[in-house]
Amino acid sequence: MEERPITDWLPLTKKEVEKRGWDELDVILISGDAYVDHPAFGTAVIGRIMESEGLKVGIVAQPNWKDDLRDFKKLGKPKYFFGVTAGCMDSMVNHYTANKRLRSNDSYTPGGEAGFRPDYATTVYTKILKELFPEVPVLIGGIEASLRRVTHYDYWADRLFPSVLVDSRADMLVYGMGEQPLREIMRGVKEGRSLKDLTHIPQVAFLQSASESLPAMESWETVELASHEVCLQDKIKYASNFKIVEVESNKWQANRITQQVGEELLVINPPFKTMEEVEMDKSFDLPYTRLPHPKYRKRGPIPAFEMIKFSVNMHRGCFGGCSFCTISAHQGKFIASRSEKSIMKEVEQITKQPDFKGYISDLGGPSANMYKMKGKDETICARCVSPSCIHPVICNNLDTSHKPLTDIYRKVDALPAIKKAFVGSGVRYDLLVDDFNKNNQDGNHDEYMEQLITRHVSGRLKVAPEHTSDATLKVMRKPSFKYFHAFKKKYDEISAKFGLKQPLVPYFISSHPGCEEEDMANLAAETKDLGFHLEQVQDFTPTPMTVAEVIYYSGVHPYTLQPIKTAKTKEEKQNQNKYFFWYKAEYKDWIRNRLTHLKRPDLAQRLLGFRNNKRGWDK
Repeated sequence: MEERPITDWLPLTKKEVEKRGWDELDVILISGDAYVDHPAFGTAVIGRIMESEGLKVGIVAQPNWKDDLRDFKKLGKPKYFFGVTAGCMDSMVNHYTANKRLRSNDSYTPGGEAGFRPDYATTVYTKILKELFPEVPVLIGGIEASLRRVTHYDYWADRLFPSVLVDSRADMLVYGMGEQPLREIMRGVKEGRSLKDLTHIPQVAFLQSASESLPAMESWETVELASHEVCLQDKIKYASNFKIVEVESNKWQANRITQQVGEELLVINPPFKTMEEVEMDKSFDLPYTRLPHPKYRKRGPIPAFEMIKFSVNMHRGCFGGCSFCTISAHQGKFIASRSEKSIMKEVEQITKQPDFKGYISDLGGPSANMYKMKGKDETICARCVSPSCIHPVICNNLDTSHKPLTDIYRKVDALPAIKKAFVGSGVRYDLLVDDFNKNNQDGNHDEYMEQLITRHVSGRLKVAPEHTSDATLKVMRKPSFKYFHAFKKKYDEISAKFGLKQPLVPYFISSHPGCEEEDMANLAAETKDLGFHLEQVQDFTPTPMTVAEVIYYSGVHPYTLQPIKTAKTKEEKQNQNKYFFWYKAEYKDWIRNRLTHLKRPDLAQRLLGFRNNKRGWDK
C-alpha cells in the first residue's frame, strides 16, 4: 500500500503546519482524545468543517497538562481562537466507574492507555490557555461542555457545579452537534468580528454582566431559571430548572434561557432546527482519511477506532427520551438522517480500505432503527413540547416505517465487496412490537425483522429493555417489559423459521431511581425464566443533563416534583447489582440470606432452587 502524505491529515505538529506552507493557524483545537480523522470523532468533524470554510486548522491532541505546558504552545497562537473539547466522552464518565473507581483504560487513547487527559478536561485545558494566551478567545464544545452548560449535579464531587463557562472562563460555548453554529461563527470571525460580537447565533451559550441588557433578538422569548445560588439552597428549584432546560432543548422553536450566577448572567441561545439531509451529507462527505494520525502507529491501536473503523453512522438523534440517557440532550430528539447516496458512498469507501475483509460491523445510529423517522405532519412537531415521541405511548403522528432502512440494508448487501453488513448498534425493539407501536400501516415490522435477523445479526442481537419492573420502567421512560416478551416471541419464531441460533442480548441497569432491591431480585428471576445469564449489565451512573441525575440528587421527579426513592450508598448499589449474577457460586448464599431478610422465599426458590422448611434451606 502506498503511504498517504502527512498533509492528508490536519496538522498535529509545527513541522506539519510548515509542510502545508502555512505561517500561522486560524484556529487551534485542543482535544482530550487522540486524533482520528473519521466522522465518528468530533474533533475531526469540527476541524474538517472549519477547513471547508477556508480556515487553517491545527490540532493539539491529548496535551500534557502536568509539565511545562509545551504542548499547549507548540502550534503557536491562533489568529481567531482556541477550540477546546474534552473529547467524545465526558472526562469523568471516561475516567470512573459507577462506584467511582478509576478505570484502567481509555478507549480513545493509543494502546487503550489511561491517564492521558485530566479530570474535568474542558475546564483544565481552558484555564491553561487563558493563563498562557490571555488575549486569545476560547470556544468550548463537545459532549462534556454541552451537558454541563447550566447548573448541574456532579456525581463524582457530589455537589452542584455552575455552568462550565463559569469555572473554565471560556468566552463562548457551543452545545449539541456543533456544525450549524460553527459555520456561523466561522463566517463571523472571517468578517473580523470577535466571539463576543456573535451572541446572536443560535445554539451557543455565554456569560455577560447581570446588569447588562440582553442582546436584542426580536424572534426570541426568554425564560429565566432559578439562579445558581438558589439551586445550591433549594433542590426542588434545581429540579424545576431541569424541566425547563429539557423542554427547551427538544422544542422545534425554543426560547432563550438565562440563569444568574453571582454577578454574571448565563445566556443559552435556542438551538438550530435539526439538520436537513443535505446538511448531514455535507458533514459526512468531508475529506476524512478515516484513519488515526500516523504518529500513533508505534503506540498501539486506538480501541474506539478499531470498534467503528468498518461501521457507518446513518443518522443522529433519538426520540426515546430515556431518563438515564444523554443522547437527546446532546443530539436532540428529532432524527437527522443522511441520504441513501451519502451512506452508500461511505460503504464504498470502506470496501476500498486495504484491511477490509468484506464485513461492515455496523449499519446504525444512536438507536439502530430510527433512520428517516419523523412526524407525518411536522406542524404538529413544531408545537410539541414532549421530551419523548414514544413514551408513555408512541405518538400517532410519528412515521415509524422501517422501509427506508430495509431498502438500505438490501442495497448494501447487494454490493459485490460485501460479505455481511451487521447491525451492531442497539435496536429499539418496542418500535417493532405491533401491540405497542400502532403505526404499522404498511406492515413493515415483520419485513424489517426478517431482513435484520436473517442477514444482519453478528451472532447476537443487542436490545435494551433496561428493567422488568413497570414502576421502574415508568421512571426510565421505557415501555412495560411485556413488550419485550412480545418482541422475543416474534424474534424466536423468525429465528426458528430460518434455523438460526442467534441469542438476544438484553441490557439492564441496576440502582436506577425508582428501583428497589426487591425489583432487582424480580428482574433476576424473570430473566432467568427467559433463559438469560446476564452479562451486559451496568450500575446506574448519574450523568449531567438527565432526568435520572436530577432525581438522584434532588430526590424528586423534575416533572411532577414527587419523591422517588433511589439507591445511593455503595452498599445499596452493590446489593442491587449482585442479583444480576445469581448463577455465580459466590453470590448464592448472599442472595438466599438476603431474600430471607426481605421475606421473599418465593424469589429464592425461583432463582436458586431452594425451598424453606423447618430445618432451614434445602436444595
